[in-house]
Order: sequence, then C-alpha cells, then structure tokens
Amino acid sequence: MQIENVWAREVLDSRGNPTVEAEITVKGHKIRAIAPSGASTGTWEALELRDGDKSRYGGKGVLKAVENVRGPIARALKGMDPADQEAIDRAMIELDGTENKSSLGGNAMVAVSLAAVRAGAMAEGVPVYEHVGGDHATMPVPMLNIINGGKHAGGNLKVQECMIIPAGAPSFSECLRISSEVYMSLKGILKDRYGVGAINIGDEGGFAPPVDTVDEALTTITDAVSAAGYVPGKDVFLAIDAASSEFFEDGVYFVDGLRLSAGELADHYVELTEDHPLISIEDPFFEDDFETTAELTRKVGGRVQIVGDDLFVTNSKRLSKGIACGAANALLLKVNQIGTITEAGEAAQMSFDSRYNVVVSHRSGESEDTTIADLSVGWGSGEIKTGAPARGERTAKYNRLLRIEEELGSKAKFPGVSKFRI
Repeated sequence: MQIENVWAREVLDSRGNPTVEAEITVKGHKIRAIAPSGASTGTWEALELRDGDKSRYGGKGVLKAVENVRGPIARALKGMDPADQEAIDRAMIELDGTENKSSLGGNAMVAVSLAAVRAGAMAEGVPVYEHVGGDHATMPVPMLNIINGGKHAGGNLKVQECMIIPAGAPSFSECLRISSEVYMSLKGILKDRYGVGAINIGDEGGFAPPVDTVDEALTTITDAVSAAGYVPGKDVFLAIDAASSEFFEDGVYFVDGLRLSAGELADHYVELTEDHPLISIEDPFFEDDFETTAELTRKVGGRVQIVGDDLFVTNSKRLSKGIACGAANALLLKVNQIGTITEAGEAAQMSFDSRYNVVVSHRSGESEDTTIADLSVGWGSGEIKTGAPARGERTAKYNRLLRIEEELGSKAKFPGVSKFRI
C-alpha cells in the first residue's frame, strides 16, 4: 500500500485563526488531520509558519505552510508506505533541514505527521491507538482546566490554568462524569459569588471569573468539588499550569499580587501544596530555569508532579538536560511543539525510561481532530490534558476516549491515583 497523494488546505482553529489541515490519500481514501496552535508558546518550540500578510487574517494566514505540504512534502512522501511512520517523519525532517522546523513550518509538518499516523492505522485496518501501541492500551486520567487565567482568559489571574484531576474514579468514563458534575457545580458557585459575568469561558472551556489569586481559584474549585458530592484530596485532586514565563520580567515573578524571586516563588508553591489537594504543577518557573525547577522538585517532587512544558517543549535534548539535573518529574507532550509524532514518541520513551510521567496535551488553539486521544492510549501515557468538559474541540477528545474505552472493554487498563505521587 502506498501514499497516492498529499494535500493541504487552510482551515480554522477553535480561536478562529487559520491553521493547516493535511490530507493523505491511500487507496482512494482521504485521511485528514489538523495542526493545533498554542497561545503561550515556548521559545524553543517548532516554528509555526505564518504568512505575515496583514491583508489576510491579520498576518496569521498559513498559505505558505499549505504550499509546503502541497509541494515539497507531497513530492517526498508520494509512494511511501503509510504504515511506516518513522520513515515519513524522517523524510520531512531531512527535507526541512532546520533545528526548529522553520523551513517547512512546524504546523505543516505536524499536520502531515498526524494525518500519516491515521493513514497508517487505516492501512493496517486497526485503530490509531493500536497502530502506535500494539495491544497494551491504557486509558488516561484526564486533567481538566476549569478556571482559565493568563493568556487563555484575559482577567487578573496570572496563573494560566487551574485544573481538576478526578483520579479517585475507577475508570475514564467515571472520571469524565465526575468532572462534568464538578464543572456544573463550579458554574453555579461562580455565578452566585461573582455574578453572571463570572461564567464566561476562556480558550479551553474553563470559566474566567474575576479571581485575583491562585489560592482564591483553588479554594473555589475545592468548594465546587464538595458541593458536587465528592471529597477533595480523595475523589478529586487539583493541578495548576503556572505558565510562569508569562509573568516573569527582569528576574522577578509578578503573580498573585506579589513580587517574588524564584526562591520565593518556590516557597509560594510549597504553601499552595500544603493548603490545597494540589498534586501537579506545570511550568512553575521561567522556561530556561532548570535549576530552580530542580530545587522545587527536590522539595515536593515526592508527593507532587512537576511538569515541564515550556521547559522541555517535547524536545529530547532539553528533556535530557532536565533529567540530568533532576528538573521536574513529568513531561507535557505536545506533538506540535516538536513537529512530528516520531520525535514526540522518542521524548515519551525517554521519559518512561527515566521514570518521568508523560501527560499528552492539547493546545489552546484546537480543532475537532482527536488524534491525541488515541496517542495517549496507545503510548500508555496514563494522563491527558485537553481542556474543560465543554466546547466541541475539547469534548471531541473526551468522547473519542469514551468510545475507545468501550471498544477495549475489560482489556482497558486504568491507572487512577497510582499514576500520581500521592
């Protein structure tokens, strides 16, 4: 079986911005995938190629990336075996020839890589999760962003995401049910406390209330968990994505109304873990601060998951540096940060080998594409972060996981709380 054609088009993501949809034809079947896009992006991520033509989409058009798929990428991949993911990805990497995918565009390459994994699964007659993982499928524990802050919302809350982790549930489907109930409980509490404007939602489906500090946000979520009939710290746990590079300036962190040094911010995080059932902290410091991240990991890493997103950008070289110095104990895996599924899979395997957790993640600019749901199951990450239980581009991933769980039946492994350091 061979790739007959590779095509691309400009489509819209969940923020209304243009992005790349790739289309691979195998035996007359057209298989598609869409590149996601981040808002708070790490400096070291694969480059998203934008046109810069202010007369179209304010300069955010992706026609150059689309033409790179239709032209050089298509010529390189036609005739290749769609089931050979590594060969496809290596061909694009060699064709691009840059460290950060700036020649072809990371958005062009990731759309094709995602389409290729779907085409390969179709060629083999199996689901994507089986194509990438064989028969050792693991359903992930979801991490759901239910209060948005930072660049995802536009309010006073500097921390970007406040999440729930319903790890006390016995299955993925029960996790999702609990999460939806807590989300609705939170909606009522926010409306009562802050007014109807507090239930406006941010990019990832979480509410964007006028809370000023992460302590206030986490307390409110804990109240919602209890009001929904669940026990905080037993049924449902909390997590934050600080995205701290966004509130870092000239060596100082401006957060929660405070002006903190890196060491003081580390102490602030420790206090939060003592005051709340907080079991995961993502990007606690500026994206190049491996040293203080390692310090916080030494302090609380035995009981808290410290996740590297902008710190690692799904890049094995940066991940290797972090592992060597003990910075963080988990990788946030975003395929579009590195550009191909093969490279993302290598970072996942390095994490597993070093006993780092892996959280497969969406981006704030998403689409109806559900490929990451299959990757989380097939790679056995045990964790997925893909937004609130609201907005179609988020629920598409959760609904795909419900279908996978049903397909797997008793064969579905589910780690629950055992995945976390609690």
